[in-house]
Amino acid sequence: MKITAIILTFNEEIHLARCIESLLPLTGDIVVVDSLSTDRTIEIARQYGARVLERAWQNNHSIQFNWALTQLNPSQTEWVLRIDADEVLTPGLVVQLQQELPQLDNQTVGVHFFRKMCFQGKLIEHGGVGRNKVSRLFRYGHGKSEARWMDEHIKIDGKCLDLPGHMIDDNLNSVSWWITKHNNYASREAIDLLNLKYRFTALDSVSDSGTTSSISKKRWIKENLYSKMPLGMRSFSYFFYRYFLLAGFLDGAVGTQFHFLQAFWYRYLVDIKFAEVERYIKVHGVTPQAAIDRVLGIKLSQ
Repeated sequence: MKITAIILTFNEEIHLARCIESLLPLTGDIVVVDSLSTDRTIEIARQYGARVLERAWQNNHSIQFNWALTQLNPSQTEWVLRIDADEVLTPGLVVQLQQELPQLDNQTVGVHFFRKMCFQGKLIEHGGVGRNKVSRLFRYGHGKSEARWMDEHIKIDGKCLDLPGHMIDDNLNSVSWWITKHNNYASREAIDLLNLKYRFTALDSVSDSGTTSSISKKRWIKENLYSKMPLGMRSFSYFFYRYFLLAGFLDGAVGTQFHFLQAFWYRYLVDIKFAEVERYIKVHGVTPQAAIDRVLGIKLSQ
């Protein structure tokens, strides 16, 4: 089996070696798509024998990843693995992939497994976070990223295998860095929610893929139920659901910090930015694209 791993990077010297080392038992074919880092990211990538492609950031991960797919050699790639620099494959998942992939029939074109998260050094196990299934591995030519600004998934055009193994998202940066990052994420997610209402660009969603996976179902709920709830109320409801009904409180003090920031603060910030853009549209009589440019500072592709 030939697996090519794609890692999108920007100033990831703190994470990249750990990520690549988790991949090496599975594959040595690693492509790092770097958005003009100013630290040692590229040096580290080359030390591990990764192929480095430099490309200026194009506003979202989806554009970068789909471009990376066009740079692969079909004769040398059977499977494509999408992994972030701050993620690692667990040894258990590596063994499962080594055992299962060679036995798959040609009709199986993707693999689902779980992603678990660490926050401030603690593995988050409750609140529904520990059982998040992701689509990160697919046969070359049978998958691509959704065209979204935030929370993009891989759209796979056929049958997928479900594995019980998991990868771990374990970012080592400070809480202040996390907040700055999610402030930027909130602007991009606000664009996706605005697009659901105003349709200024074509919708591209795994909920339209025709599959019944949990990933597709969650996207459908977000687009058809969550997005229609009142601003503010939906972020509070989501936090209540995660923290109380799914027992996020069992993750302790650090878990409470995570669930509050990720399930409530972040999504409430998305709603605030959504409302700010809508207010600008009404007051100034401009298009959603113009309002997004002037309020969020993000220019949409024409």
